[in-house]
Amino acid sequence: MVMTPMPPEPRLRDLRHLTPARVGLGRSGAGMPTDALLAFALDHARARDAVHAAFDVSALMRRLATLGLEPFEVRSLVRDRNEYLRRPDLGRMLDEASQRALAQHGGRPCRLAVVAGDGLSPTAVNSHAGELVRSLVPRLAADGIEVDCAVVASGARVALGDEIGAILGARMLVMLIGERPGLSSPDSLGAYLTFAPRPGRTDAERNCVSNIHGAGLGHEEAALRIAWLVREGLARGVTGVALKDESGGGTTRRIAAGADCPDKTAV
Repeated sequence: MVMTPMPPEPRLRDLRHLTPARVGLGRSGAGMPTDALLAFALDHARARDAVHAAFDVSALMRRLATLGLEPFEVRSLVRDRNEYLRRPDLGRMLDEASQRALAQHGGRPCRLAVVAGDGLSPTAVNSHAGELVRSLVPRLAADGIEVDCAVVASGARVALGDEIGAILGARMLVMLIGERPGLSSPDSLGAYLTFAPRPGRTDAERNCVSNIHGAGLGHEEAALRIAWLVREGLARGVTGVALKDESGGGTTRRIAAGADCPDKTAV
């Protein structure tokens, strides 16, 4: 009888190569080692900085213009960043000037609208939204789909896209927004897709492509998955729990629908 040797037990320091989670940090007396404590403090500071970073609206507007888009600039009802953090409800509603500006554009055909909003990490939008749209536009074009309306929104929560999409008469809306910063990903971008957006839509009626950043989902793969969801959502007339990702992307990272998507934006 041939005995198959048991594989060696994984050690904590081996696990550290497989995850960004803080495992196997060791100890110094009753506390953490100094290097682990300083690394934690640095990552915490980076996460806080990402929340309070300035949203570079003008740079993003210029970037979208170079892609052949004509973006609108809008704002929610929040007056400053502190109010944004205290009053999530105000981040879901447009101010009057923005409503009027979008209404002037409304009535034109708008099959697909793309909105880029600062969310809880302006750093993520500054870093990734332009490049993601650059990767997305040709993939959509290959399916005969154009970005008819582009919007850059300040003080935005995910649901702000519902009001924007309703005013524009969009059949499909893609909301790119900064996710709540974590200790391992202060610059993570999320994409929320909603068919026939209107105020009152629930998270179960959206699809989410999350964790788009340098150490997570890359721009090209995120664009592939978003383009697939846009195409199929338009063809089937649904998004959310009724539409599951079958794009066959190259990784096993999950593209969640509705309540399965991590609540990283506190919508």
